[in-house]
Amino acid sequence: MKKKAFFVLIIKKWYLCKQKEPDMKLKFTIQYATEWGQSLHVVLKYVSQYSTERQQNLTMLTDDGQQWTVETAVIESRQHPVTAIVYYYQVEDAEGEVLRREWNAIPRYYSFDSSKNYLFADMWRDKPLNHHLYSAAYATTMRFADKGEVRPLRMPLYRKTILFRVSAPQLLEGQSVALIGSHPALGCWNPARYLQMTPIGGHDWMLSVSVEATEGAMEYKYVVTDNQTHELIAWEEGDNRIWHNEIADGQVWVAYGEPLRLCEKSWRCAGVVVPVFALRSERSYGVGDFGDLKQLVDWAVLTGQKIIQLLPVNDTTTDGSWANSHPYNITSCFALHPHYLDLEQLGALGDKKLMTAFHRRRRELNALKISDYEAVERVKRDYVAEAFKECGQRVLESDGFKTWYTENQDWLDDYARWRQPENTSLVYFVQYQLHCQLKAAADYARQHGVSLKGDLPIGVNRESAETMFHPNLFHLEAQAGAIPSAQQPQGQNWGFPTYEWSDHLVVWLRRRLRWMAQYFDALRIDHVLAFFRLWEIPVNSLYGLLGHFSPSLPLTVGEIEYFGLPFRKDFMTRPFVDNRVIDRLFGIHSQYVRDHFLDNGKYGLYSLKPEFATQRQIQNHFEGLTDENSLWIRDGLMRLVCNVLFLEDNRQPDMYHPRFAIYQDSVFEALPAEEREAFMRLYNHYFFQRHNFFWGKLATQRLSDVFDNSDMLCCAEDLGLLPDCVAPVLDQQRILTLEVQSLPKQTNYEFTHLDGNPYRSVCTISTHDMPSLRLWWAESPERTQRYYVTMLQKQGRAPEQLPAHLAEEIIARHLYCPSMLCLLSLQDWLSMDGELRAANPREERINTPNDPYNRWQWRMHLTIEQLMAATKYNNKVRTMITRSKR
Repeated sequence: MKKKAFFVLIIKKWYLCKQKEPDMKLKFTIQYATEWGQSLHVVLKYVSQYSTERQQNLTMLTDDGQQWTVETAVIESRQHPVTAIVYYYQVEDAEGEVLRREWNAIPRYYSFDSSKNYLFADMWRDKPLNHHLYSAAYATTMRFADKGEVRPLRMPLYRKTILFRVSAPQLLEGQSVALIGSHPALGCWNPARYLQMTPIGGHDWMLSVSVEATEGAMEYKYVVTDNQTHELIAWEEGDNRIWHNEIADGQVWVAYGEPLRLCEKSWRCAGVVVPVFALRSERSYGVGDFGDLKQLVDWAVLTGQKIIQLLPVNDTTTDGSWANSHPYNITSCFALHPHYLDLEQLGALGDKKLMTAFHRRRRELNALKISDYEAVERVKRDYVAEAFKECGQRVLESDGFKTWYTENQDWLDDYARWRQPENTSLVYFVQYQLHCQLKAAADYARQHGVSLKGDLPIGVNRESAETMFHPNLFHLEAQAGAIPSAQQPQGQNWGFPTYEWSDHLVVWLRRRLRWMAQYFDALRIDHVLAFFRLWEIPVNSLYGLLGHFSPSLPLTVGEIEYFGLPFRKDFMTRPFVDNRVIDRLFGIHSQYVRDHFLDNGKYGLYSLKPEFATQRQIQNHFEGLTDENSLWIRDGLMRLVCNVLFLEDNRQPDMYHPRFAIYQDSVFEALPAEEREAFMRLYNHYFFQRHNFFWGKLATQRLSDVFDNSDMLCCAEDLGLLPDCVAPVLDQQRILTLEVQSLPKQTNYEFTHLDGNPYRSVCTISTHDMPSLRLWWAESPERTQRYYVTMLQKQGRAPEQLPAHLAEEIIARHLYCPSMLCLLSLQDWLSMDGELRAANPREERINTPNDPYNRWQWRMHLTIEQLMAATKYNNKVRTMITRSKR
């Protein structure tokens, strides 16, 4: 019995050994200089044969704070054999908070052989300087085939193996990467004996080499070869790469260091900026649609333009009124606007009388100079309802719809319940048709070498599907706006709720980017400053003057007094109202205001009655009153509310923000001279010094988390009052800046020199928030004269109206500037043709930011068909773009 038990034990051990394979080792080494309290980590993921995944966070070790190493054993079983590994590096602090991650858009993804030990000699990867070469916009405009995602190809392994891997986005079509070096296995520097590498996706190439006898250092370089002739075209630049690691039996060394050192040709493109709603064709219904977008692609191809930039195409509908025409006031981050539905692609209705009536309504809408939002809403809503009756059920039962619904159910069901809870099927039908039409237009553009550039609105409508179903993502007690300026002294109040930054918000923003990537190769980040800080206004306020930066570092009472300013809470945080202020603001209505809106206080001061303590209460009280006296009193009361030195932080009690531009108001004048000086020291410190490092660090993390793994070319809208940290952070993140010659970013300059534009930028003449070139020229003769003399270097008096030949010169100067992209509004492109441009430049303006009732109604005054037929003009545009090497 003892012998039998012994043999049973032996058999059990043998069985367990067969179940558990030998532990194979992975060793990671990297050089990275950390600061005190920081540590480097490898986030390692094992991928099994059946796509199951297991993740580890490995803490690396160092002796000098620069050279980091970690080893780990790969434990696998027959049930779940590891077939591949993928990993990246990150920096953590002592509490385990992630401070920084390396760029991981091209993952470190490798096939795994359990009979080998792997050693990874790595370099930290920041976003490469030529990051734009990895973008979808570059691939589309260069007509490159899709490189696909990195895949873990199984390469041949030997007794001693080096896996060479390199990233080579500079290659042109028909080119490959090869390896040549000093070792006999690498060809002994003989150009005829190069080793061809294998593409593994994502612009990366790999080659496995057997190195049996290596004595001393081994030198090598990557070279570029021609796929057809197999000739060696170019050697990479710089010194030879050196390999000096000893390789033992059964080891696989992975050499993945610098990308291919080869100077790429400058990639520069021209394009047009136009809202979809502004397009006009003979077949559209009073507003541009996704069918018109295809025709615009044809015009772009005809003129040599490679980029079409659009305004947001998201749904903005709440009640179908003119207020919904604002394309940035979106009600869903994923739903497309029903106005952009091409009705002809839906097909003709079976009822001929109805079709005749719709054709008549189309002619009436197209006869208008503008896009009539409310009329378009009625026509398209009626047509879609009839189309849904005829073919809706058939579409909803199709395989294409079912697949799309499954992929978009996470947002579609919520949106449908919010939009039309009584008929969600109609919402599904409309959104599916919109998706198919925009996707078809995007694919058509890509096939013709044209990239669509989308727009990522920074805010959402307060009454939207997003705020209803994801309230945790927003601060609904606050609203976003813009800081006051010389042009808009009260600031702007956009009404959008501000964001509650969290991991949930990052996931949501990444989901938005994946949705946009279906249609767009490039992306405009609206108000990129929101990733640094937003101008946040309490929901009970209307003026931007009562806002403050968020996030920010508000001041404690101790900090305020450190600057020499004694803090008196009642005096400094409540509106300052005395008889002099009342008489100055209200004139003949002063006594009426004292009697009805104010309470008497001590020392000759007054306070607003509780029912008029906020601007929202004042607005509600005067609702519907339009006579001059009522408006005078209302606006005066609004200004009284703003007459405060400090604003208390609504989330951190006893912390305070100085009110912006308060030195222009009466409460500042009421301070003694020494306190005014102390306040200005505090003010300048708070607004121009205190937050730079804080915002820079914050924005770096946020921008990395959201945009790092997107292949869209990211372009920032970075106009306005910019903190010093913005430019270096955008440069580090390889995000294109926006350069407008009439809006210089350097202080004390009226215009910028186009030759000074950075390469990683988008240059333009005007934006949708500005007057067009012709209108800008006519608005201020004095400013125009200075531009005429200093920038255009002309003599004499500038013409009152911009002539076509000068517009052509201005456009040419922009085309020849160093900026990567030159994207001009359609109005500005047309300004250089006296016959094609609109008769009245005042009709070309799209938006006036300081007008809360602005109607977004501008529409092309000529059709795309007429534009296509303008052969002489189109040839001129193509010639200018070609000569500027765009």
